[in-house]
Amino acid sequence: MPVIRTSVFIRAEPEVCFDMARSIDIHMESTSQTNEIAVGGRRSGLIELGETVTWEATHFGVRQRLTAKITAFDRPHRFVDEMVSGAFRRFEHEHRFVKENEGTRMEDTFDYSSPWGPLGRLADQLFLYRYMERLLLKRNQYIKDCAE
Repeated sequence: MPVIRTSVFIRAEPEVCFDMARSIDIHMESTSQTNEIAVGGRRSGLIELGETVTWEATHFGVRQRLTAKITAFDRPHRFVDEMVSGAFRRFEHEHRFVKENEGTRMEDTFDYSSPWGPLGRLADQLFLYRYMERLLLKRNQYIKDCAE
């Protein structure tokens, strides 16, 4: 089960970073390269505990849908979204926001399992892990740019 960890320092308060990270609108802007849009559940604004969002996006030339639910929420410190349905076998994505001297350390932990057993593990090694890591890093940079 791969785990991707990212960290970025943002010169903004934790509350600002937290809200930007849970913004449906900012998510869509930050993933425009995959034409990602919210098509179900919460479709705009700030997602809350217990709410779901269904994303539709193009990855590897295939239009896909994924539904995630917010399962933990402690503003402005932490929230977790977990896959309800989609292409992964499962995922849990934890977002943490740590106050530092002149801003916030935003940390992501993306813990997932690919489908297809051994073929999925091979895909992780060959390309999927790096692909997902790049998506997270790009999204985090977009949040940083907006917040600063």
